[in-house]
Amino acid sequence: MSFNIALSGLNAAQKDLDVTSNNIANVNTTGFKESRTEFVDVYAASLLASGKTKVGDGVLTADVAQQFSQGSIQFTNNALDLAITGNGFFATVPELDSLETSYTRAGQFKLNNDNFVVNSQGEHLLGFPVNPDGTSASVSLSTSEPIRIPTASGAPSQSSEVDIRMNLPAGDSYISSAPGNFDPDDPLTFNHSTSVTIFDSLGDSHVMTYFFVKDDPAVTANSWYMFSAVDGIPVDIDETGAGVGNLPVGGGVSGPLSGTGGVIGAKLNFSTSGDFISQLPTPAQGGIVTEQLSANVLSNGADPSQTVEIDFNLDVLAPNPNEPTQFASNFEVTALNQNGLAVGRLTGIDIGTDGLVRATYSNGTSQPLSRIALVNFANEQGLTQVGNTGWKESIASGEALAGEGGSGTFGTINSSALEQANVNLTTELIDLISAQRNFQANSRALEVDNQLNQTILQIR
Repeated sequence: MSFNIALSGLNAAQKDLDVTSNNIANVNTTGFKESRTEFVDVYAASLLASGKTKVGDGVLTADVAQQFSQGSIQFTNNALDLAITGNGFFATVPELDSLETSYTRAGQFKLNNDNFVVNSQGEHLLGFPVNPDGTSASVSLSTSEPIRIPTASGAPSQSSEVDIRMNLPAGDSYISSAPGNFDPDDPLTFNHSTSVTIFDSLGDSHVMTYFFVKDDPAVTANSWYMFSAVDGIPVDIDETGAGVGNLPVGGGVSGPLSGTGGVIGAKLNFSTSGDFISQLPTPAQGGIVTEQLSANVLSNGADPSQTVEIDFNLDVLAPNPNEPTQFASNFEVTALNQNGLAVGRLTGIDIGTDGLVRATYSNGTSQPLSRIALVNFANEQGLTQVGNTGWKESIASGEALAGEGGSGTFGTINSSALEQANVNLTTELIDLISAQRNFQANSRALEVDNQLNQTILQIR
């Protein structure tokens, strides 16, 4: 019997050495969780045996239990390096259409050749679909899908409106040769100019320039003419809904251009206090006038019927901070925005603490793509290890419960960070020495048992 007791002690000490060695070997494994050997004594007795004199039958390894304590956070320069602070696991699948879900704390993710977010084993990271405003459309693991980062932000959007706010200097001098002889190539025929980049239906960019010409104060006080050009080619400013050449009398101003005939501009009128009070042509909707582009401007095959509305935010009832002004100050543009977009290319990825993945593009836009799914279990230690710092759901662990980062009992997600192994190397080295001593002691007990048996066998 003593042989078996000593042998069980050797087996237990060996198991302790194995577990400690495995912890030490994985001290640099991202997302690794250390294990602890749990032993129980063996005690067997019959109904008629005396409990007072019964000796135990040795030791047994009851469980090699993983410890899911938080590992330290190491920061990196890769936005797809992810670490969970608190409870939760990342969910991954080996194939796009697979339902075989694995769970991991290792957040070393990257993009594969199809721009899906995968780990080192090529498993796809799962995320919840999101609405355009970034809210989750669903937080069910059954509706989660592999996260993909598109390189382009979709089709271009042609510019249809320009919002402009500026101050035109009240003290500017009247240029006697203008506006009748306005020429965009001659700075002596206009007082000021400003430009904005617009986009056509193909996503090509064009520079739209606005020119401001002071009216003759002897004819009309506090009035300015505005002309426009796209890529240096003059375009007509038209009343909304009316074609060029069909303006009402006095609706616009026409000035001859060298070699190109006339160009129709707009007239901006201000009060004696500098408030914007009216404009010609009279717009059909608020403070908006329209520029009609043409095929000679858009010579790249883009939509030649494109129009660009100029929104002056005209308020005829009272001064409005969004309107143009004419004060005794310098020429100043306070707002100049347009609503068109070019085709954007991926320039960066931003991941929030709630797991929202947002892509930013070269056209200045950003787009929510997905929300990283986090999964938790009633009994983490019941998970089945499958290697590669991954686990599978089991009966002992309970069903997977999915949710968003930072909500309920789920932890938060740190981008550009990795969770290191929760192994304390100093403690493991001490445990290694202790296991070695236990092994030696049980070996000695086995040796003593052997000597006793030899002595008995030598009795004559």
